[in-house]
Amino acid sequence: MGFFHRLRQAGLPIAAGASGEMMRAVEVIGLAPPGDVFYALRALCCTSVEQYDRFAAVFVDYFRQRIPAGLVATQPRTREWTISGEEEGEGGGGESVRAARGASDTERLRQKDFATLTTAEAAAVRSLIEAMAWSLARARSRRHRSASRPGRPDLRRTLRGSVSPEADMVRLAYQERKERQRPLLFIADVSGSMERYSEMLLYFAHAARDRLGRMEAFVFATHLTRITRQLERRDPSQAIAQVSRAVTDWSSGTRIGEAIATFNRDWARRVGRGGPIAIIVSDGWDRGDPAVLADEMARLRRSVHRVIWLNPLSGREGYQPLTRGMQAALPYVDDFLPVGNVANLEKVVQMLDSIPLRARS
Repeated sequence: MGFFHRLRQAGLPIAAGASGEMMRAVEVIGLAPPGDVFYALRALCCTSVEQYDRFAAVFVDYFRQRIPAGLVATQPRTREWTISGEEEGEGGGGESVRAARGASDTERLRQKDFATLTTAEAAAVRSLIEAMAWSLARARSRRHRSASRPGRPDLRRTLRGSVSPEADMVRLAYQERKERQRPLLFIADVSGSMERYSEMLLYFAHAARDRLGRMEAFVFATHLTRITRQLERRDPSQAIAQVSRAVTDWSSGTRIGEAIATFNRDWARRVGRGGPIAIIVSDGWDRGDPAVLADEMARLRRSVHRVIWLNPLSGREGYQPLTRGMQAALPYVDDFLPVGNVANLEKVVQMLDSIPLRARS
């Protein structure tokens, strides 16, 4: 019902019986995958293409914490028809030629490499990134809660229940560990070789910080800089501008091993509690000592739940991780993924939602 009222507040002409139809639709198709829910409810609630944008905005905002991650509020698919020549029976009887463009602009932008975006396309991609729905994997907390199934005995509840009239038959109570959202570490390369990708990936980090809350962010080229406070600004453009002013080695050389060493030495104990997921974004080009990078990656791997390395070049045809930096780091990486376009980012978000409770052995 809350979603129903939000749609009406957004100006959509929802009929009185639409709420019941929406509930029946959800019962039939379920809540997974979220794209099925999105298109089913949109078919019920929208009577024209002009209403699609408002519906998508309400859907993403309302269900952001209620559905698995990865759904982006896409624009309606448009088709352009071009007719040339004369109809049969009129004049020369030439054939009519029809050409259709089936793929929407949004789908094209999802697949386009960040390095090739125009200014207008970059603005549209930033909107797509901002509209992503996030839901990070869960972790077991040290705190406990009451449980209905056998497990760890809850002595406090058991003793409290023993003073009841049924004290001759004490019922054993149980407890289980609570679950909480895993913290996220974001460590991004802003050296010269990453210049064409850095801005979009920082927008991605800002969206994650805005949706998840519990995230620590760092950037590096020749040295490490913490940017968590800068990303706390509500407006992403202002946040990125603050980051650019705070970082003194932007677009310079790359020393990945030294940057990871600084994190391990100065920050790991402060921000690494709770079994975080570490995301490292870099193309692997490194001027430092590969042995230092290997040692520091091994140390980082022992202090986090999972290490994910995002490389904007790895999605290109024929790519192989042959740089010294990638060769040194890969043995300590759990997931090696491309991150050159919006479609890649969506897969990263989906993977973050599906990470298991237990770390890989």
